[in-house]
Amino acid sequence: MANLTREDILKLAKLSRLKLSDAEVEEFTAEISEILQYVQMLDDVDTTGLKPTYQVTGLTNVSRPDEISDYGISQEDLLKNLPARDKNYIKVRKML
Repeated sequence: MANLTREDILKLAKLSRLKLSDAEVEEFTAEISEILQYVQMLDDVDTTGLKPTYQVTGLTNVSRPDEISDYGISQEDLLKNLPARDKNYIKVRKML
């Protein structure tokens, strides 16, 4: 799988909607083949007994708790300052 052909690169270029020159096709054939060989080496590494690394910073919870903040102003007091409203909704012009 690691040795790609010119046709493979042209198919990838077509799927990616790229227009490649002949020189670029040759260059990418070699480069992508090397990348795939490296990935194959990583795939062959024995990882039995190793724990997966899900997170490396050591932080356990970086989110804040959900708390309701009451600023001492009621919804009605805020809505009475609107130029136009429909019940408890802000009324705006239609935007398309």
